[in-house]
Amino acid sequence: MPQMGPLLWLNLFLMFTLGYILFFIINFFCKLPIKTETFTHTSTILEKPWKW
Repeated sequence: MPQMGPLLWLNLFLMFTLGYILFFIINFFCKLPIKTETFTHTSTILEKPWKW
C-alpha cells in the first residue's frame, strides 16, 4: 500500500478539521432560541418611620 505524502495528510487534516468546525457551527445556529417571558421587576420601597 503506498504511503500518503505529507501534503496529502495535511489536506486530509484540514478537510476533517473544517468539517468538524462547520458541523458545530451549524448545530449551534440551528437551535431555535427559547423565548423568555419578560420579567417586570417592580421594586417596592418599604417606608419605615424614623425613630430618633
